[in-house]
Amino acid sequence: MLLSIPFPPLPSPPSWFPGHMNRFTKQLPALLSRTDIVLELRDSRLPLTSINHNFEGAIRKWRAERGKVTYSSQPLRGAAVEPSPVSGYGGMTCERIIVLNKRDLVPEWGMEPFRRAMASRFPEQIIHFASCNRREDIKSLSALLVNIAKRNPHATETNVLVVGMPNVGKSTLLNSLRDFGIAGRTPKALQTSAQPGHTRALSNRLKLSEDPLVYSFDTPGVMLPFLGRGDEGAERGVKLALIAGIKEGLYDVEALVAYLLYRLNILHPVSPAYLKILPPGTAPTPSVSTFLEQLARRLGMLLRGGECDTTRAAKWFVEWWRREGGLFSAAAPHALPSAVPITGSQGQQPQPGRGSVVRRGWGFDLEWSVEKGDFVPDVAASILEHRMGECIDEFVERTQEYERQGGTVSQTQEKKRTWEEKLARRAAKSKAKFMARKKGF
Repeated sequence: MLLSIPFPPLPSPPSWFPGHMNRFTKQLPALLSRTDIVLELRDSRLPLTSINHNFEGAIRKWRAERGKVTYSSQPLRGAAVEPSPVSGYGGMTCERIIVLNKRDLVPEWGMEPFRRAMASRFPEQIIHFASCNRREDIKSLSALLVNIAKRNPHATETNVLVVGMPNVGKSTLLNSLRDFGIAGRTPKALQTSAQPGHTRALSNRLKLSEDPLVYSFDTPGVMLPFLGRGDEGAERGVKLALIAGIKEGLYDVEALVAYLLYRLNILHPVSPAYLKILPPGTAPTPSVSTFLEQLARRLGMLLRGGECDTTRAAKWFVEWWRREGGLFSAAAPHALPSAVPITGSQGQQPQPGRGSVVRRGWGFDLEWSVEKGDFVPDVAASILEHRMGECIDEFVERTQEYERQGGTVSQTQEKKRTWEEKLARRAAKSKAKFMARKKGF
């Protein structure tokens, strides 16, 4: 068992925001005017990090134009506030469904507490866990879309816009919904890829249901233009790279291994998932070099002279986790042996006199400390919901503060924006002089 799990040093996040992402971001308000349901996909392993805050402003405006109540995110308790008076489309359908995709890669025991914690803070959002490998998930999501469409019997059709970050599974999910909702054999309508950025343009309309008529659009995955400064931005970037949400090659693979090793140790410090691929009897370790040497020897990845090929082993380990290791992580039990103290994420020792302290996590975004008595069966679910709610509150408050400080814009982007504003002022001034001379004639 690990008694110290130090946080690894992480590289600065790269900038990856191709032109097709920028174009779609500008198109979003116009697309929402023709949309009845927003289906926003996030990754269950990163239920908070995979939120794209650039969508929020356009979606709030869309809801207000349709006369829907907006919920304030400031108190984070779902307090309703009346929308601004608008001459909108109050009778039209306006629903936002958050699909936490790839649910098979996170432990089952945390799903319902997380859903309740989110629903209590964002009651205007419908939270739905799904995996394309589970037919019952696709069936329930399809039924949800159909039931929403039936609420407005006067509408000739219902349009769904699917949005999300790269590689969260938008195209794959739409193919599955089409297969379920349309009778008979249906050809694969959308091309999919394990690499981010495969979908680069808005798709043609895709029929998801015939009665009632439900159509959808697939959209390009959109990354944040700037992942952030300091440790927070560095951690956000590594998390997204691990789920293949950032273009391959922008990160050194050993940096990904360092963070992945840290997270797997936090998820289960007694028996982390990576022990399944190391020699029998190997103990957990926070050391990247030790781990990679052990893995390379186990896999027979050796260079001339018997030296371990750690670079090759690092690539194999990341691919193994994406392909299989996540399933092992998802099988981690709810409770750990609580008689032995475990240190926190920064290696702090438990405070004396507080009993046995256990550091636990769910996915890669939620992490908290619990004590021995917290895992009483009849109160475990409520405690989990409370712990997860604290993580959500902290994340949203931190994000809001970061935005207020201008942390969502890089120095390069700020300089570019300042230069564009300067050019616009020059152009306006030149035009004003030209018009003045023209009037003089």
